[in-house]
Amino acid sequence: MRIVLLGAPGSGKGTQSQHLAEQEGIPQISTGDLLRAAVARGTELGRAAKEAMDAGRLVDDALVLGMIRERLGERDARRGFILDGFPRNLAQAHALERLLATLHKPLAAVVQLEVDYGELARRISGRRTCADCGRVFNLLTAPPAANETCPKTGAPHRLLQRPDDNEATVAERLRVYDEKTRPLIDFYRARGLLKVINAQGDVDEVTRRLAQALATLTPPKRRRAKAAQQARPAKRRKGAPKRSRKSKTAPRRAARRSGKRSRAGRSRR
Repeated sequence: MRIVLLGAPGSGKGTQSQHLAEQEGIPQISTGDLLRAAVARGTELGRAAKEAMDAGRLVDDALVLGMIRERLGERDARRGFILDGFPRNLAQAHALERLLATLHKPLAAVVQLEVDYGELARRISGRRTCADCGRVFNLLTAPPAANETCPKTGAPHRLLQRPDDNEATVAERLRVYDEKTRPLIDFYRARGLLKVINAQGDVDEVTRRLAQALATLTPPKRRRAKAAQQARPAKRRKGAPKRSRKSKTAPRRAARRSGKRSRAGRSRR
């Protein structure tokens, strides 16, 4: 399963990506997480990204794609991946398409999470992120469970609100989304990859809708193997008697013998 989750800020991409990653055993790949990890490890791409961020510039798409390429080469991404937060515009979508083609890992689906903009503003104001493990929560819709601890520290999650997760910035973020990211819906619809789900309501219900939207996905290799298996004759059960070759030809032989006897009788007469 190789998918992209699309949606406006606050639509629940992070939460649903986490749930899906746990269910399918494939990694959730967030460009924000990739950038932070690369910077922390001091990799060549990480140093270049840090230089751009320290200078107040946006990180170049080529750097982000390089990080994605490296991440997709790791063992846990062999069975698939979930891209969360990338691509954000048409240029990135085209670049990602080319990258995945060279890796022979094309997307299986792109899911658009649709939420009313009024609901988005409410959600964004309640969103919090664990400073240690990076898990995303929402105080209104998906708070941490009682007595839940951070898997990295073993202590309670240290929840922080991102500087741009406040109502004052919501309108601008949605304007940018409409201008830059929403055109991706038509881009992926034209490629036959788009699935749209209603992402409003209970988190578990949205998770069920997402699972239903992805239930029809079957990797091409598995689809071909299944078709080939269905085309093959059923295997003989162990212990079942073998079909005699004689049983197939016996009726025909009997008919030939009968015909010979009939002709012989006519010739004598």
